Amino acid sequence: MKTRGISFLEKKGIEFKVFLYDHKVKGAEFASEQTGIELERMIKTLVVCDVRGKDFFFVLMPGDKSVDMKKLAKCLGLKKMRMSTIDEAQKLTDYLVGGISPFGAKTKLPVVLEESLEKFEKVGINGGGRGVIVELALNDLKSLLNPKLCNIKKDVK
Repeated sequence: MKTRGISFLEKKGIEFKVFLYDHKVKGAEFASEQTGIELERMIKTLVVCDVRGKDFFFVLMPGDKSVDMKKLAKCLGLKKMRMSTIDEAQKLTDYLVGGISPFGAKTKLPVVLEESLEKFEKVGINGGGRGVIVELALNDLKSLLNPKLCNIKKDVK
């Protein structure tokens, strides 16, 4: 399956491995089970925005963590953040929720990467379609997306 995300990576000359699976359940846990990529290095691609819905961002989170919106707002120098709506995310990226990738998205959004992902050499991330995961070197992901690194994960109580 050739998605815009995969075409984007090929054009950039990036080395990656594609995992295809039957997308029965949305989410990183199911993707991790289907591909064998550990949940903590399976990246969830979230679309978030400031509370006014004006400034949008991709937030790349480990599959086993949740984003702390207060920490994210502070990292970006904004007052308040929220998750985008399904319609906002799909309109901005031209991908379906469950298949959103920062690669080949219709709108180029600034990217925030949860800094705990730094410990992994390779990560899995959506390749631009439901049931399409690409595994690539974290350094390649960073060189393509130029993310801002922040500690934005929710603290476990």
